[in-house]
Amino acid sequence: MANKSYDDWKAQAADLAFCNQAWIDGRFVPAISGETFATVNPATEQILAEVAACDSADVDVAVHSARAAFARGDWSERSPEQRKQVLLKLADLIEQHQDELALLDTLDMGKSIAESTGLDLPSSIGCWRWTAEAVDKIYGEIAPTGNDALALMSREPIGVVGAIVPWNYPLMMATWKLAPALAAGNSVVLKPSEKSPLSVLRLAQLAQDAGLPDGVLNVLPGYGHTAGKALALHMDVDVLVFTGSTRVAGMLMEYAGQSNLKRVWLEAGGKSPNIIFDDCDDIAEAAANAAAAIYSNQGEVCIAASRLYVQKGIRDEFLAALQGAAKAYRPGDPLDPATTMGPLVDAAQLESVNRYIASGLDEGGTLVLGGVREHRAGEGFYAQPTLISDAHNGMTFVREEIFGPVLALCEFDTEEEAVRLANDSVYGLGACVWTSNLKRAHRVSRKIQSGMVWVNGWGDGDQSVAFGGVKGSGNGRDKSLHALEKYTELKTIWIRL
Repeated sequence: MANKSYDDWKAQAADLAFCNQAWIDGRFVPAISGETFATVNPATEQILAEVAACDSADVDVAVHSARAAFARGDWSERSPEQRKQVLLKLADLIEQHQDELALLDTLDMGKSIAESTGLDLPSSIGCWRWTAEAVDKIYGEIAPTGNDALALMSREPIGVVGAIVPWNYPLMMATWKLAPALAAGNSVVLKPSEKSPLSVLRLAQLAQDAGLPDGVLNVLPGYGHTAGKALALHMDVDVLVFTGSTRVAGMLMEYAGQSNLKRVWLEAGGKSPNIIFDDCDDIAEAAANAAAAIYSNQGEVCIAASRLYVQKGIRDEFLAALQGAAKAYRPGDPLDPATTMGPLVDAAQLESVNRYIASGLDEGGTLVLGGVREHRAGEGFYAQPTLISDAHNGMTFVREEIFGPVLALCEFDTEEEAVRLANDSVYGLGACVWTSNLKRAHRVSRKIQSGMVWVNGWGDGDQSVAFGGVKGSGNGRDKSLHALEKYTELKTIWIRL
């Protein structure tokens, strides 16, 4: 990708065409009801497109298309090598169109173009390629039976996968579901968030261009309470995968129980703790990471380290360094490559973030940075990078997921207290530990109730490592070979000899 200027991105945005209909059985179609919803640019508050608003009738058609494709076997029965080649071709096409796809996400949900091009697209391309290359390297097993039998255990595609993905990383989160589901041979019905449907609709076109058979991938834009609920309740959906809030994750589990006991894999909310011990040997680096862990992508990040626990002896030194690091994050036009923070996704999200800031101050917190930013109609849904000190675990804004650039600074005395405070949460997605003591790093990492722990860093990882949480943050894992486990059925064949 060539480096582009602010003017280059604005010019490309002005010429961009949007896919705004549902993608079912290899073609774009309107919603059966004819209904649409507006998807809005959060930086300008202008409507980008009127998008098909799918509901249960469209879900029925899409699931039928997915099931028929699976039964035909023109994808599910292809060899792993053949599926691999199609997915590698898709990765190439995404790379060729990466500026367009990055721009779609930036316009649709407000993330900076620097983040779209620097993180989302490279991660998505890498996920398609890694998963494609992995699928023909997964072997079955022969069980250690007696000499009078042969017991084979193999993994098969399950059938129809329903995937519901969020708006904060539209293309990347969809890719984390689609790549392993399709690589395993399944058909998929994908419901993107109504707040950011544009990039995955374009992705469906590219998948067809890559050679994915019609009906294997269907994309239904629509609301959660209509299309999402219908997908979760559908009797012909075998697996449901989801990334989003813990509240909705619980509803999806109920819907599975009310229908066909479909398997449900959930990556839900987070309220990640970031523990800074007084033996941290690089305060500046820790502060820079703490700022990035809450202010990048406007704080609309499931693993955002929004609970900062600093050992009392270094509190003042760390706070000064953190204030300096936070200066790197200033809201601006997301089409400007120099922008580090775009707007929040919509007015409702901005209102919610402002309520949490007010709550934190009302409950005794001290405002160090930012605060409530008055919204003026037509000027975008921008929030300020906010830091509230004198916080504790009893406060609402410390306990609940905000999904915005709001950081709570708490203090602790001992290692035992730090672990207790970190684990005092319904969530368990990510956690950070900063220390130069190797024994402490291992000891604390083992004790923290979290699916992921970063030591002397935040958010590190690649496609080879699993991503997911425990407790109220969900189950199952995205990325790595473990992701393929969600989309395959383990079959035992016992042969008498």
